[in-house]
Amino acid sequence: QVQLVESGGGLVQVGGSLRLSCTVSGRTFSDHVMGWFRQAPGKERDFVAVISRTGGSTNYADSVKGRFTISRDNARNTVYLQMNSLKPEDTAVYYCAARRPLPPAFAYAESAYDYWGQGTQVTVSS
Repeated sequence: QVQLVESGGGLVQVGGSLRLSCTVSGRTFSDHVMGWFRQAPGKERDFVAVISRTGGSTNYADSVKGRFTISRDNARNTVYLQMNSLKPEDTAVYYCAARRPLPPAFAYAESAYDYWGQGTQVTVSS
């Protein structure tokens, strides 16, 4: 069983930055494509970013391109989400997710991911 634990959420002012971390245990971390999703109050959980197993490829939702950066450290079994220039609409619970190495290499739907963390709250105040 794979376990994912997020950390790094909190309250930040508009324009500020946060870095989320997600540490994975239970399976070989480098075998999994990793993604970040978020869920705002009253809304569905949406794709934010995805990173390949080696970290060589990434992709982002249009709403965060140029502001967020996903990265991973396979030696530390950890994936990160650096969030800059935060906006009130970024307020949400952020989840990391792991996808087993099955085609296609990248996936953007919630249903494509096999393992999930418990989420960490990010609140951007104006």
